[in-house]
Amino acid sequence: MAMPPPKIYIGLLGKTNVGKSTFFSAATLIPVKIENRPFVTLEPHTGIAYVRRTCIHKELGLPKCTPVTSMCINGERFIPIILVDLPGLVKDAHRGRGLGNKFLDAIRQADALIHVVDASGSTDEDGRLVKPGYRDPVEDVLEIEREYDEWMYGIVSRDWSRFARALDTMNKGQVIEALAQRLSGLSISKEHVSIVLSLTKLDNTKPSSWGEEELRLFIKTIREIAKPIVIAANKIDVPEAEDMFREMMRRLPNRIIVPVTALGELMLRRFSEKGYIEYLPGDPEFKIKSVSAFTQQQLKGLEMLREVMKKFSGTGVQKAINAAVFDGLKRIVVYPVEDENRYTDSKGNILPDAYLVPRGSKALDLAYMIHTDLGKRFLYAINAKTKQRVGKDYELKDGDVIKIAATV
Repeated sequence: MAMPPPKIYIGLLGKTNVGKSTFFSAATLIPVKIENRPFVTLEPHTGIAYVRRTCIHKELGLPKCTPVTSMCINGERFIPIILVDLPGLVKDAHRGRGLGNKFLDAIRQADALIHVVDASGSTDEDGRLVKPGYRDPVEDVLEIEREYDEWMYGIVSRDWSRFARALDTMNKGQVIEALAQRLSGLSISKEHVSIVLSLTKLDNTKPSSWGEEELRLFIKTIREIAKPIVIAANKIDVPEAEDMFREMMRRLPNRIIVPVTALGELMLRRFSEKGYIEYLPGDPEFKIKSVSAFTQQQLKGLEMLREVMKKFSGTGVQKAINAAVFDGLKRIVVYPVEDENRYTDSKGNILPDAYLVPRGSKALDLAYMIHTDLGKRFLYAINAKTKQRVGKDYELKDGDVIKIAATV
């Protein structure tokens, strides 16, 4: 039996009152407590959210598909990921302040992170509500990066001198494996370590020669590579937020920043669930189906939201999730099938699965993702679009439909 597609965990982080729980509720439609007080999110909440990509059945000219592990709505494929709402973070969390240790422990399982930031500047550094424009949201971005880096530094630097001397006696491959082992509890792989050593040029130096500066460079780069962060610039519907968002973009040119109104998205999803509007998550607009279903105040709010969505091409919630997976984690979508002519599985389901695989993955990698035995018995793959046979080293492309052939 084939395994389900690999799970992707996206951690949702941010201070209290920035709209993190609202973002989570909007993305998953699982209700959580949303109140204006610190540490409401006491334990990590987990829910299913989705990345959105135009379904390949349209390109193939098929009238429909029959997904098993995802959804296809109006020709758009929604592929599930796991969204984890992490406890609120405050300054000095790495020292154990607030729920810092609980937060930092919960973050280990995340493949990528979405940092919800109050782009209107209406929450202070501890998450207390203040007037819009009071707080510089850039500081929130930098603060959370510092907290994470300090936490990792505390783990890696512990007894570093003795550990580094042992590394000096190893070859390059052994050094990479030893460093990865030290970081294994943080979901950091040998591939991450190898990339970072090369990027920082530390692979040409003896670990025992690394001072604090080199160690911090290694940690910062590991965090950037292994735990990519997408910034959700929330409350973009607040008048003060637009200028502050533009300033964030200017001052943080190397970050992925998405303008977001989580409250607007939550409102649209709830009204859509009731059948009052037509709206698909990620759409740049919505259509009111029944004006009589709304109060005048609600209609006014919807029209204000419509203007915000026109300006920013949507509410941004779906864009942030997509950015975390496709830009941060650099995943592509591949559709494994058993019949390359009908694009089906053994039960006749058309394009049943959509796998989010790392860019650069090979046909053999996909075989192992589907089932370990399939990888071990791999003969060749067939590109169902071209009907061409390809080998184990064929590099998968976004939107590929692939059949794996194996020995009996």
